[in-house]
Amino acid sequence: MTRLLIATLVLLVYALHQDFWFWSSARPMLLGFLPIGLAYHGLYSVALALLFWLLVRYCWPSQPQP
Repeated sequence: MTRLLIATLVLLVYALHQDFWFWSSARPMLLGFLPIGLAYHGLYSVALALLFWLLVRYCWPSQPQP
């Protein structure tokens, strides 16, 4: 069940990487200086790091195969 959930998260993160909704404008600015597309990719990178941690934690084999 855990692997199925993580596989679903991988597909979701892959789909969310295609950020066509913020492609054509830099507005609105977050905190007055950060374009929305850049903020989106910053948060996306944090989510991706957490996903990779989950992948290593739950899907990585405990013993290497010979």
